[in-house]
Amino acid sequence: MRETIGGWGVKAVITVVGKDRVGIIAGVSTALAAQDVNILDISQTILQDYFNMIMLVELDTERTSIPDLSERLNAVGHQLGLQIRVQHDAIFTAMHRI
Repeated sequence: MRETIGGWGVKAVITVVGKDRVGIIAGVSTALAAQDVNILDISQTILQDYFNMIMLVELDTERTSIPDLSERLNAVGHQLGLQIRVQHDAIFTAMHRI
């Protein structure tokens, strides 16, 4: 586990949905690496022809913000024909409480 240094420690949930095709994981993970975003956990499945992925990531807020990351991932999603959503983990958690 990463020790909180500088802006590290902000977690986000990323969801990726779209028609399955070659290069989805590579495209998303490459975009994350370019922004120095650490993937903490990942789950992906294919339902018939539809690719679904959820990731828990950690950001260095001195390098990138959640809105900036969302904008960059939207561009990747547009190129790959995917819907990519980024949410702060606190918002995601609050939305899914019973």
